[in-house]
Amino acid sequence: MVTEKSTTLKETSEAYDNALAEEQRYLNMALDRRAAIVRHLDSELSVATSDGVAQIRQQRLARQRTELDAAENALIFGRLDAADGTAHRIGRIGISSSTDEADPLVIDWRAPAARPFYMATPVEPLGQARRRHIRVEGQNVVDVNDEPLDTANGSGLVGEGALFAALAGRRTAHMSSAAATLQREQDEIVRADVNGPLIVQGGPGTGKTVVALHRAAYLLFANPQLAAQGVLTLGPSRRFLDYIGQVLPALGETAIVAATPDELVPGVTVTANDPTATEELKGRAIWQAIISRYVATRTPDGVPIQFVWEGERYEIAASTVERLISGAISGRSYHAARTVFIDFIHDHLVHEIADRIESAFVDIDEGLEDIVHVAVEFEMVDGGHEGSENDGVLSDEELESLHDRIAQDQQIEATIRAVWPVLDPEEELRHLLGNDAQLQQFAPELSASEREAVSQRRSGWSSSDVALLDAMAELLGDTVVHPPVKSSEAFVAERAASRRDWIYGHIIVDEAQELSQMQWYMVARRTPRLSITAVGDIDQADSSHLHTSWAEAVNVVFGERWTQAQLTIGYRTPAEVMALTGPVLRSAGSINTPPNAVRRSGIEPWTRESTEDQLASTIRQAFHELTDRWSGGTVGVIAAAQRTPRLQATLNDVPIVSATQSKGLEWDATLVIDPAGIAAEPRGWNRLYVALTRSTQELGQITVV
Repeated sequence: MVTEKSTTLKETSEAYDNALAEEQRYLNMALDRRAAIVRHLDSELSVATSDGVAQIRQQRLARQRTELDAAENALIFGRLDAADGTAHRIGRIGISSSTDEADPLVIDWRAPAARPFYMATPVEPLGQARRRHIRVEGQNVVDVNDEPLDTANGSGLVGEGALFAALAGRRTAHMSSAAATLQREQDEIVRADVNGPLIVQGGPGTGKTVVALHRAAYLLFANPQLAAQGVLTLGPSRRFLDYIGQVLPALGETAIVAATPDELVPGVTVTANDPTATEELKGRAIWQAIISRYVATRTPDGVPIQFVWEGERYEIAASTVERLISGAISGRSYHAARTVFIDFIHDHLVHEIADRIESAFVDIDEGLEDIVHVAVEFEMVDGGHEGSENDGVLSDEELESLHDRIAQDQQIEATIRAVWPVLDPEEELRHLLGNDAQLQQFAPELSASEREAVSQRRSGWSSSDVALLDAMAELLGDTVVHPPVKSSEAFVAERAASRRDWIYGHIIVDEAQELSQMQWYMVARRTPRLSITAVGDIDQADSSHLHTSWAEAVNVVFGERWTQAQLTIGYRTPAEVMALTGPVLRSAGSINTPPNAVRRSGIEPWTRESTEDQLASTIRQAFHELTDRWSGGTVGVIAAAQRTPRLQATLNDVPIVSATQSKGLEWDATLVIDPAGIAAEPRGWNRLYVALTRSTQELGQITVV
């Protein structure tokens, strides 16, 4: 256990001053080289090109230019001195030397050569003699902190001084990159092989979000092809996504879509709330099978179909239609099969018409002059082209032209639509959920009371409906064929956000313990390779989905393909606060070991009492005391959910959130209002665990007597 202290080396020693000057000279050199590379890239990008290969190259150069822009400030954060005397600087991106033969001026933190910066310890130095953490503000080196690696002494933390300096810094409205202070167990997860979903379990303050975001940046660096598909960052709320929104761009990543689970189906807005029991019911994996059964029955039966073409009637027999339907389905979605079926019908009609034309010419040759007149006038194809040798056999060009005319014929389209209609996912889900007879047929797993719960009529969609809509839309399939995207990464992100069926290169799921099984299906559909990093704490779950282990949450979707990693060290939450959580976790029924807090803030948690009448004034006074004490930082106020609306209306100068709304956020100081009221909520002990562990320095509680 380490008590937080001043971590900068403010000695006035000549060695310290020389180290600052040395690193400033090196930073200046790296910044000059960065500026030269930027000028070269600007020159290259100013040349317009229409060549496909050149455009791909320009996209790569544009990405490099964006990375250099993001890394202008605080370019370098570390240095490794090897046992053989060589030294390398580590930074947010790589900066090449001006000569091809020389080592890079700055090594990208994601590169294999930078890994000893995070992994080396005095016990296992990995060939390194010293690690230096360099703190840069803008373009100025303001501190250096040396960590010997050739001695058996050490705390086991990577860059203890830099780490505690970062933790002691004031919280802001946005999370910052932690590439300079990643710890060994965090870095192991960041660089873990991509082999299916990786579920990271970690208690408060273990750096779960930092790990997930830096892992995405690392994977995009190691696998550039993923950037062409983009990264989806899935979080519990817009407030949370805004909080983490600067991290990946700061690490050079731009092809990013940030969304909540409620936003994954474009065009659908959540305007309704389900009761907790109904929400839990709709989140169960059984709905995947229920909706599949329902959609399967929407495929049409084989019936005879009649068409009129050029005044002639054509009929396709029911047995033929049934055969065409069977061939079209073949594992396809409803609308994809419909598209194939339409092509089959068009092909069949082309052959029927071509055969009739050929038969007409055969009759002509037999001397039926009245049919000669009909045949001559028969408008076989656009432009009046004749078949080869006037024998009535249509050429390939004529057949293709005939096919195009049939495909554009509105009457034929209407006839096919009547047989195999286009279906709207929202209408189909309403039809399924709002009809008890339908539910009895397709959802035999549900009891009568459960059917009644999900069929309650109300306007608008709820959060738990979104995953059902996504399943319905996936099984029905899209009705539009989208062209491939070959533009900038920012455009990729824009297009991806507008499409439900976009396939992402990687998906980050934060606060993953809140997802229902149906929401996990939503995630899996968006990355068939299951390139997923999901982070969360099962003990902080407060949703209606009663999962007490990760296996319960994800096995039904991922089977045996997922792996779990563990974050065991708590960096953010001080030991004084974590000491309060043991009884809370036991009351929540937790079977997990809470993280080991490595630091003390030196401030013991405190409690004040208040009556109902004095509660607002007590909160305001305590809040202003904390904001004065943590000037330049942030103070969070978390209240029992039933009190939150009234307190927000009364204390409009105090930012008050519920325990659920505070998930994933952190403040320098936290004020928890009515902890007993929070504990009395559904999954209240889990929520109280969340509320108590949001502060990095000071925790206060106000109880109501």
